[in-house]
Formats: sequence, structure tokens, C-alpha cells
Amino acid sequence: MNLSPHITDTLRAAIQTERLLDTAVKLVGTPSPTRSAAAVADCLAEILRQDGFEVERPEAGWPTAPAVVARYHADTPGRVLQFNGHLDTVHLPFVPPRVENGMLFGSGASDMKGGIAAAVEAMRALRDSGLLTAGSVMLTAHDLHETPWGDGSQVNGLIDQGFLGDGVLLPEYLCDRLPIIGRGLSVLEAVVTRPGEPVHEVLGGIDQPSVITAGGELIRRFAELDRELRQRSHPRAGRESLFVGQVHAGEIFNQAPIELRLSGTRRWLPGTSMDQVEAQYHRLLAEVADQHKLKIDGSFQVARDAFELDEHDPFVHAFQAAYTAEAGRPLPIGAKPFVDDGNAFIRRGGIPAITHGPNAKGAHTVHEEVPVDELVRVAAVYGLAALAFCTSAA
Repeated sequence: MNLSPHITDTLRAAIQTERLLDTAVKLVGTPSPTRSAAAVADCLAEILRQDGFEVERPEAGWPTAPAVVARYHADTPGRVLQFNGHLDTVHLPFVPPRVENGMLFGSGASDMKGGIAAAVEAMRALRDSGLLTAGSVMLTAHDLHETPWGDGSQVNGLIDQGFLGDGVLLPEYLCDRLPIIGRGLSVLEAVVTRPGEPVHEVLGGIDQPSVITAGGELIRRFAELDRELRQRSHPRAGRESLFVGQVHAGEIFNQAPIELRLSGTRRWLPGTSMDQVEAQYHRLLAEVADQHKLKIDGSFQVARDAFELDEHDPFVHAFQAAYTAEAGRPLPIGAKPFVDDGNAFIRRGGIPAITHGPNAKGAHTVHEEVPVDELVRVAAVYGLAALAFCTSAA
């Protein structure tokens, strides 16, 4: 479909700011730390049912909080555009919603309940305007996104059960680029232990195998590997890395501890095998454990694999047409600085995925905020993307 000024204006006119904001406030006002998103999923499902949309509640491997799936169909077959968002929030103190001076504040306002509300409003605008003449739109929303509390398994379950469009938009808080490449990420933890009890240094502690010395060797080996990884770089996505951000050991300055814990991240580029990255990590732990005659247990929690999207894919062209119709210019091509469920849709689901959301602030803090105008803009871009993508294959 040609996104003429008339079509663009008609779609924009169908977006109701107060209706969108009411949805966002209801979602933000329902606490939903990861693994506890049942109430907000029920809230979203009820909003969609009251709006007259077809709603399903697949468990997708997580019966504690069944996912939400809603659909809107045109009369003629065509492509399916999926909107996908996570309903869970990080484990921080709950901040209730408030609206002041054109800004929405509260837990999940920017990450990413505001974006989900914008996607819902895009579906309403498509229905109310009657502009979608072919294809359909499917909204999916779920729990278990935020690490380390979640493992991404519910969205994986949705993908495996076939809840897939021909392309998917994700309203995370990235708005200044169209990300076509992104690194994979795993959260690392290593625990070094020795037998026995903690003991004062002058009462034999100095003669015990040192978990701190072994931990220092691990950190040295990690830094050495990170220097090697600098050679694996991409002009847009940056370099591969191994980063240590936390180290903990001991109860007091002159006591020999029995445990050291360290944690960090490993990031890799498309073309690097995730399985080989994990094997390399565990092999390094085993070598240091053998060297120091201590036990070292390691976890390698994969957040998402690396991905790359063809910038000439029809979905990319459709999204750029929608963004240009709304903003007057295309988005620059770039990399995704974080990982999100778009990585899974590309690598696991085999469909193109684009992360684009409001210009929001405060993600993963207690100071989340998003301009209401930005939610309206995202609703317009999503609605226009559906018109450009779904009808072009009719």
C-alpha cells in the first residue's frame, strides 16, 4: 500500500490519546516483577476482550502466567504483522503510575508497558479506520523476559507453538536507529570453593588453599581472553567481550574465606557459535580449578543469541516507509546495543524482527518515564507499518 498523506492522516486521526494512555496506566498500575506477571496479563487480556478483539491465553510453558495473544483480521488474506512485548518488569520497588506535564511515570512505563499500550492502540486504529484491507495483525505479550529472574522461555514457547507473524515489531526503548545486527549475551557466574570452615589467618587460614588467589587467576584469564576477543569486531555492532562486573569473597579482612563468587557477561557476534562460546568458558574454569586444586562451578545463562537482519528485507522496507511517513525521513541503519526478544524471533523463529519503541528514559531504574506524545508516535508507526507490510502481499 502506498502510504499517501491521506492514508497517513486517516490512521493518525484514529489514534485516541486518552484511550492509549488509559491502557498504559492500567498496565503500569498492575505490579508484575518477572515470574509474577499473571495479574497484568489478565488485565491486558480483559482490555483486549472489551475492545472486541479475538484473545487467546496459551501457557507457552509457563502456566503461572499464561501469555496473551490477540488478533485483528482484514477481509482479504495477506501478511501477518506481529507486535510482541514483555509484561514483566525488573525486581525493583514498585512505582505507581502518574501522568504529569505530558509524561507517563511508573514501573514499566518505558520498559515496556507504554510500548505495549501503543501497540494495542495501533490495532484499534487499524480497526476503527478500516484502512487494513488485507492481512492481519497479531499481538503477543508474555512474562519471563527480564534476566536474571527470567530465562526467555515463555516467548520461546510462543515461537515454538507457531505464534509467529511474517515479521515482528518490538516496542523496546530504542528509537534512534533501525537495528539490523546485535550481539548475543550470556550472564556468567563462577563460584570458587574450598572444603572446611572460614578461619582466622593466624590460626591456619594463611595455609589454606586460597579461593581469592584462584579467583584472581580466573579474572586474569578472563582479561586475557577479552583482549583476544577485541580482534572480533563489527563496524556497527562493536566487538566481542568478556566482562567481570562483580566479585565477592570473605566476611572480614583477616579471615580465610571458603567461597568466592564472580559474575559478568559474555557477548558475541553473528557467526560465532554460542555452543563453542559456552564450551570455552567451562574449559577455562576447569583449567583454573585443576591448577589451584579447588572446586569451581560455573553457570552460563544465555539471554539471547546474536542476530543479523538483511537490510533489504521487504519487512525493513515496509517499516522504513512507515517511519518516513510519520517522521519525514528514514531511520539510520545501526546495531542493537542490548539483547531482546527480537534476537529470538530471528534466530529461533526465522522471521525478521525490528526493535522500535518510544524515546523513553529510566529503564531498569525506579525513575521510568515516557512522553505521551512518543507513545502516540509509536502507535502511528506501528499502524502504518501494518498497512505497508500486510497489504503488499495481497
